[in-house]
Amino acid sequence: MLERETAMLTRFARLSIAAAMATIVLKTAAFALTRSVGLLSDALESGVNLVAAAVAYVALRVAARPADEQHLYGHSKAEYFSAGVEGCLIVVAAAAIVVSATGRFLHPQPLAHPGLGLAVSGAAAAINGAVAAVLLRAGHRCRSITLTADGRHLLTDVWTTAGVVAGVAAVAVTGWERLDALVALGVGVHIVAAGWHLIRRAVGGLMDRALPASDHQAIEAVLGRYRHDEGIRFHALRTREAGARRFVSVHVLVPGEWSVHAGHQLLDRLEADLDAALGGAFVFTHLEPLEDPASYADGRDHPERRRAEGLRPEDGETFGVGHPAPMSPAPRAVS
Repeated sequence: MLERETAMLTRFARLSIAAAMATIVLKTAAFALTRSVGLLSDALESGVNLVAAAVAYVALRVAARPADEQHLYGHSKAEYFSAGVEGCLIVVAAAAIVVSATGRFLHPQPLAHPGLGLAVSGAAAAINGAVAAVLLRAGHRCRSITLTADGRHLLTDVWTTAGVVAGVAAVAVTGWERLDALVALGVGVHIVAAGWHLIRRAVGGLMDRALPASDHQAIEAVLGRYRHDEGIRFHALRTREAGARRFVSVHVLVPGEWSVHAGHQLLDRLEADLDAALGGAFVFTHLEPLEDPASYADGRDHPERRRAEGLRPEDGETFGVGHPAPMSPAPRAVS
């Protein structure tokens, strides 16, 4: 990751920290004014936002470190730890909200100064909404799972606050005090779903999940052009991503009479085209003779090899895009 891009990402992380601190103060004040357990649940989620933003800041700095002798592929996967921690914290906050709401439902209390408390809470939601929009745009542009996760968390917080404000306002109008607790329980259930989504995405990244379908379509477009123009073939395509970095590995089968120089020039062009098609990727290629049957003997863990041996593929043994990998063509007979 370039130094300028790293500085930009950490600047966004600091913005998230500042927003979390401001909203904690505002939402805590709203709870103190109203004694609403719904607003308390909202304040607890902002506390999670602060911890998550601090973790994101550290993760982005670690992910930006260059490759070293112990981490030859870099440190980009640190971002997945950040997203996983944030997801777990959201679930913990949800549990705390449910506990508080259950107690308030069993022992309801009247609200005090609901109008002023709701105004303060609305100001906090406006701050979160503005910062969430900035983080989501930056996360999409820089392919940063950390900023994207932080932005989605803040956006979830905005909707949470909107629901809480509506619920507390309904309590003030109807006088039904238990509605405050029910709103808080709804908030807890809602943010559990958001936390689970982040945990799933983090685990997928740590397990080297393949690139999404759109990226595979871009890869196949490039490979198809080379098949048509150069008369060559490919197999053993593997892809993965680590934070903002994408990795592609493919075996390239060319006529055996080609020189090493000709094959190397082709691989240079292919790697550059794949990198351009994906908007940046680390591409690894392996050159093999088209006529040699041994060229088609890929590692046993690849779906192509398993199907060639008549083995039943296990769940998940695909390219990760909802369809199986294409079969390798049968080797041509050598006269």
